[in-house]
Amino acid sequence: MMEQRGMALPGPEDVGALRDAVQRVLDDHWVPEGYAAPHAGTYPWQWLWDSCFHVLVWQALGRTDRAQAELASLFGPQAPSGFVPHMNYVSRPGAHADLWGRDDASSITQPPMYGHAVAELVRAGTPPPDEVVEAAGAGLRFLLEQRGRHDSGLVLLCHPWELGADDSPRWDDCCPGGFDTERWRTEKNRLVTTIRFAGDGSPLRNPAFPVASVGFNALVAFNAGELASVTGDDGLAAAADVLAGALDARWDDDLGTWVDAGSTAEGSGRCRTADALLPLLVTEDPARAARVVADLLDPAAHGGPSGPTGVHRAEPVFDPVAYWRGPVWPQLAYLLVLGAARFDADAAAQLAAATVAGAWASGLAEYWHPDTGAGLGATPQSWTGLALVLAERS
Repeated sequence: MMEQRGMALPGPEDVGALRDAVQRVLDDHWVPEGYAAPHAGTYPWQWLWDSCFHVLVWQALGRTDRAQAELASLFGPQAPSGFVPHMNYVSRPGAHADLWGRDDASSITQPPMYGHAVAELVRAGTPPPDEVVEAAGAGLRFLLEQRGRHDSGLVLLCHPWELGADDSPRWDDCCPGGFDTERWRTEKNRLVTTIRFAGDGSPLRNPAFPVASVGFNALVAFNAGELASVTGDDGLAAAADVLAGALDARWDDDLGTWVDAGSTAEGSGRCRTADALLPLLVTEDPARAARVVADLLDPAAHGGPSGPTGVHRAEPVFDPVAYWRGPVWPQLAYLLVLGAARFDADAAAQLAAATVAGAWASGLAEYWHPDTGAGLGATPQSWTGLALVLAERS
C-alpha cells in the first residue's frame, strides 16, 4: 500500500505530490517489453485499454518516449483484419494458451481506446509514427465493418470481458440461475468456447452471448471520432456519427440511461450503471446530457465524495465494495468527465475533483469505495494515474 492511503488531496498545491506518486507507480510497473503492467502481481501482462490509459499518464508525466512505446506495443499481436487482442502475453508467451487457443494473445478485444490515445498525442504535438496511426484505424474499422451487428445497428460483443466490466449487473440475465460470482466465472470461461471467428482468428460474433452494450458502442464511436478528428478520415467520422445515432435510439427517458440491445434488453441490460452512461461522450442531445450529468453528481444517484458510483445507488444490486457492483472505477470516471465537459464545464470539474480525491485516498487502487475512498482490488494500479491527468486538466 502507498503511504498516502487514507489522505484526502488538499488542493491544487499538492498536485506535485500526486505526480510523484504516479511517477513511482508507473516506473515500478514498467517492464522491458515496453509497457506498464497494471499490477505486477495481479495483472502482469499487457491489457489493451489499460495501456491506452497509460499512454495518457506517461504523456502527463512528460515521458513521451514511454507513451509512444506503450502505444506501439499493444498492436504487436494485431491480426490482418485489424482485430486487436485485449491481452498481449509478450512477456510470457503461452501463459493462457489453454483458454484462448493461441500463445501470444487473447482471442477477444476490449474498448478501442487507442483512437483517443493517438488523438491526445497528436494534440500534444507528439504524434505517433504513421504505422501506429494506421494500426489504430485498422482496429476501429474491424469493429465497425467486420464485427457482427445487432438489428439496432449496434456492434455486438463476443464476450462480457470485451467491455472490461467483468461482473457488471448488466450481464446478470446471462448467468445461469442468476448472478453468483462462482457461477458467473464458470460461464465466462464457457463463453470463450462459443465465439465464432474469421479465418485469421478474429472474433466476429458469439451466438451464446447476443448482447450489444451501449457502453462498448459509445467507446467505439468516441474513439473513431477522436481518430478521425486528427487524421481527417471522413469515412471513419461518418461511421462514428451513424453509431452515435443508433446509440441515442437506445435512450430510456424513464430510467435516465441508455439500454443495451440484444438478449438482455428487457432485463438486466436496463440496470443503471456508469458504463451505460458512456454515450454521454457522443450524444448531441443536451437535455439527455443534462440529466446524466445531474445524476453523476447527485448523492442519491451516482454522486459520491470520492467519485461516481459504478452502479446507481437506487438499484437493488448496488454494493459499494463489490467488484463492478458499485465502486468507483477511475477509467470510467475519466471518460465520464470528458463527456460531462462537452456540456457543463463546472460539473465536469466537480466530478474530476471528487475522482482525484478518491484516487488519492485509495492509494491509487484499482477501484474504491465511492463514499470513503477506501481502496479495493489491486493496489496500486497503473491506470489510476489518470487522476494526475484529471488534476492537471482541472
